[in-house]
Amino acid sequence: MRRDLVLTAVLTVAAIFAGWIGWSGNLMLLPASCAFALIWSKAPNRMVVLIVSAAYFLTASRGLPHGVQRFYSTDVWPGLTFWLAASVSFVLVHLAVWSKRSAWRPLGFLVAMALMAAPPLGITGWAHPLTASGVLFPGWGWWGLVAMTAGLMGLATRMGPAVAVALTGFWLWSAAIWTDPQLPAVWRGVDLEMGPSLGRDATLKRQRDLIATVHETASQGTRVIILPESALGFWTPTLGSFWTESLHGRGITVIAGAAVLDSSGYDNVLLTIDGDGSDILYRERMPVPVSMWRPWGPLFGERGGARAHFFTNPVVELGGRQIAPLICYEQLLVWPVLHSMLAGADVIVAVGNGWWTAGSSIVDIQRANVAAWASLFGIPLAISFNT
Repeated sequence: MRRDLVLTAVLTVAAIFAGWIGWSGNLMLLPASCAFALIWSKAPNRMVVLIVSAAYFLTASRGLPHGVQRFYSTDVWPGLTFWLAASVSFVLVHLAVWSKRSAWRPLGFLVAMALMAAPPLGITGWAHPLTASGVLFPGWGWWGLVAMTAGLMGLATRMGPAVAVALTGFWLWSAAIWTDPQLPAVWRGVDLEMGPSLGRDATLKRQRDLIATVHETASQGTRVIILPESALGFWTPTLGSFWTESLHGRGITVIAGAAVLDSSGYDNVLLTIDGDGSDILYRERMPVPVSMWRPWGPLFGERGGARAHFFTNPVVELGGRQIAPLICYEQLLVWPVLHSMLAGADVIVAVGNGWWTAGSSIVDIQRANVAAWASLFGIPLAISFNT
């Protein structure tokens, strides 16, 4: 009994470390999350599986309660409730696929990875160790994803420690030769520090300030300028005319976040604007559950939530490039980026409005995630965040 308690304590502490270090927001520490596969496979019974799975996921997503509290300007309880609720699918999946027969555990972990990578369970599939593929196998593309999958399955076998040593070797080699994904030469993502006012300040002065930022950036030779999620607020024809006129004759294109509203709800979108007009470039596939996307709303007479366009527009074309757009929450998941890669994306554009994450590592994790995916597929990356 005492030996079992000691083993449970050791595995739980190890799971906490894997979640804390792997999801600290440091790109090069992402592979620490892979240790969860080894920890999970060493659990002696289902109770320990439940404990270590919860310890890993809750630690990895530790910034959520604070973020929800700040976003809604409320007490900590809604954030804690959402945090615990989001962990349920991760814990139950890893509990269900665990087997008393150690020989079956690698297959079980493969099933868990697949379930947590794709909808519907993948809607809350944060902290997925497959994200570390780009750090361990930069430039390998789909073969790197296959190698990472095999490595994680290998960690769940009796040869797990030996596999861990091999993966650590890839990790060290990657760290030694690492280069960050490079932007296209004339593209630039602009980071803003406008806090919660971005997208909520509907004054003409705010639009003029944003246009001035665009013009200043363009003066440095940039031709495609990316602004964060929600930068333009609710998009209207009048606002479109104002921006188009300000860009007339400039030879630049702006990609910016906005919301397009109608009687049944709204779409969280990316727009393209130039001197000839504006258009919707991308509609978000996976808005934030609960705070934005509430599919249960109509059942209770609620209207006005964001729509989810799950499997539409995985890539969009701009200037001869196939873009994989990722708005905020999509950067924490696996399936949106793989969906885009399958569709032939050759550049990732990642935007977010992360003012509500202040004091947490959420934005750093988002940046690390998209950098890892860009590195895996060897494609350029453009990032624009508001904090």
